[in-house]
Amino acid sequence: MYVSTTSLAHTATIEQQVFRIISKRKAIRASRVRKTASLARDLRFETLDVVDIILELERNFSITIPDEVPLYTVGDFVRYVRDHAVAA
Repeated sequence: MYVSTTSLAHTATIEQQVFRIISKRKAIRASRVRKTASLARDLRFETLDVVDIILELERNFSITIPDEVPLYTVGDFVRYVRDHAVAA
């Protein structure tokens, strides 16, 4: 399968933006934010924190994240945004 460098760059940019939004929520060092990190267990986020992250992602990427979407890890957020954000 061919993946253009533009789409790779777009994915990297999305990942960076998602990491920034998540780390900014509780002033977490960027080095602690990993795709495999659990928001609740590893980063100690509460439900309200996750809701605020979702709202921020929806605003930044002009997407809607339905309540039933399972988002437990940083990678879950990155994947959802990558798959639903319109490429600039």
